[in-house]
Amino acid sequence: MRWDDGLEGIAKRIAEETASPLKVVAGPGTGKTFVLMRRVARLIQEEGVSPNEILVCTFTRTAASDLEKELSKLGIDGIDRVRKGTLHALCFSLLKRADVLEITGRHPRPLLQFEERFLQEDLKNTYGGVRAVGEKMQAFNAAWARLQHEEPGWPTSDDDRRFSEDLGGWLKFHEAMLIGELIPEALSYIRNNPTCPERTDFKHVLVDEYQDLNRAEQSILDLLASNGSLTVVGDPDQSIYSFKFAHPEGIAHFEDLHPGTHTESLEACRRCPRLVVKMADELISHNKHRGSGKLKPPACNPQGEVFIVQWPSMDGEAEGIAEFVQTRVDSGKVKPGDILVLAPRRDFGYAIRDAINNRGIPAHSFFSEEAFDGSPKSLEESKSQQMFSLLTLLAYPNDRVALRCWCGFGSNNLASNQWSHIRKYCQQNEMSPRDVLSKLAAGELKLPHTAHLVERYQALVDLESKTRDLYGLALLDALFPAEETWAEPFRSLSSTIEEPDYNAAMLLDALRSNLTQPELPTDVDYVRVMSLHKSKGLTADLVLVVGCVEGLIPSHPTDAETDEEKERFLEEQRRLFYVAITRSKGTLVLSSVTQLPANLAYKMGVKVKSVQNGNVRTISSRFIGELGKSSPQPISGKHFLANVKETRL
Repeated sequence: MRWDDGLEGIAKRIAEETASPLKVVAGPGTGKTFVLMRRVARLIQEEGVSPNEILVCTFTRTAASDLEKELSKLGIDGIDRVRKGTLHALCFSLLKRADVLEITGRHPRPLLQFEERFLQEDLKNTYGGVRAVGEKMQAFNAAWARLQHEEPGWPTSDDDRRFSEDLGGWLKFHEAMLIGELIPEALSYIRNNPTCPERTDFKHVLVDEYQDLNRAEQSILDLLASNGSLTVVGDPDQSIYSFKFAHPEGIAHFEDLHPGTHTESLEACRRCPRLVVKMADELISHNKHRGSGKLKPPACNPQGEVFIVQWPSMDGEAEGIAEFVQTRVDSGKVKPGDILVLAPRRDFGYAIRDAINNRGIPAHSFFSEEAFDGSPKSLEESKSQQMFSLLTLLAYPNDRVALRCWCGFGSNNLASNQWSHIRKYCQQNEMSPRDVLSKLAAGELKLPHTAHLVERYQALVDLESKTRDLYGLALLDALFPAEETWAEPFRSLSSTIEEPDYNAAMLLDALRSNLTQPELPTDVDYVRVMSLHKSKGLTADLVLVVGCVEGLIPSHPTDAETDEEKERFLEEQRRLFYVAITRSKGTLVLSSVTQLPANLAYKMGVKVKSVQNGNVRTISSRFIGELGKSSPQPISGKHFLANVKETRL
């Protein structure tokens, strides 16, 4: 294929532009990935650039997989040698290649989110509580650049410097790293070693979904592109990762840090029906902090159909949505693999998934980010966390993070004070925590205030003896029983293992990989059910956004204090809803309920005013009212299903 086959207008201009830096502002469904790939093709075919001198990267594994598929479609010799993938994968490869982690004595063992909770507990007394420690950890992962205008790489205060030292001490003792730590480590290496080969590896760096990158990640790419050209593609209106300090200003005000930038825009949404485009553009226009123009529907796009529906309860919503899905599938209007259900919490998603499955239509859910829900202070609530820690110790008996977690479960302060005694003794006597606990359990050593740790360790030894010789399904059943709801995400993720008699290490590797960097399937024959965040980069003929109630969509800010912080939080929530509704290529359903079980409402963070008969009243999301005059009038679930049946007849 020639790079310019069928290419015209703005798309052709972007593909052939030679200016650097080049910024492309591209709304949802405007063909940005297509144009980016044609630009790569031109570099190889027209300019004779060697494929291995081209880097194409993005933020998520799903987007990276998409890029790889699109590149392979070009059919160009050597296209497989183009470097592509996520920025985190690139940084890990870079650090490994340069032996940085080995030289600095670091262990590339990543902490999962629930494991970070124990780290936070161990540091909280020094830094003002668990939440404060968590905020500093996020800033550390962003190389201390909390805002777009801040220079990444250095702590901004004495308190930050002390925290960096204490955090580093904890991680080194426990032989682990934060997942996000790859970014500051890579930035430090590239910045402080100006003659390193990575500075001259690439003649062209192309970045998709640039709005998802924080200031530190942007700086790494600037350094990698310092010997060549830089092309960035993104959309401020789809910036939804402020928790990692990625801000819409990164792409909106790219020129501020890159003088001489040439800018192009893609505004014609070829993916969504005209009605959805109009509603989406009206919705996002309520955001004050914007950096892009209008999203426009080409005249050739179909009108599409949109339903805004309300149900009396979650059960009613689940059964009603399932009936609608069955009607559409039975009529041949849509295949299960072309249906996407987006839910703000897994409870909504699970209910709808089960209702769809009960009607004989295959449906799978993807809520791995909530797999470790539950307080580690409660043994009853933290079963998934405990079993994952046990699995880790079966695979690697001396894993210090898993041992720290196991010993802390069930304690009000996660046995933080007791563990500090263990850590101090280990460091003074050059012993491992496991050896110290083994001696304590055998009565060969006495340390004050370690009773809970010894009790937990003895329970661990007992469970290890019962599960150590199990493989495959027997191992899975022992750790993650089929009858337990909390075990479901783990059993689902284990299906990716091809070896039937897998051992603990193989099971752990599969689970950890899918939990830390999930890659969502695109070519499937079942209904996909997931969170709104997970839908980024996916499309479907039929998209159903459920649980559209105030307090969930948008959710309530937990850390915002000032009016400005609350406004920016609301704007990001609006962008998230914008991302969700623009996944649709044909039909869009927005669904809400009028009541929730009180205990579930508390669990999901919905503000509860009063409780009646165990339920709380809810109202539809404020975003429903921001979709503009072109949006249809909301109707009850009863009328919705009646209309669907009439249409079918």
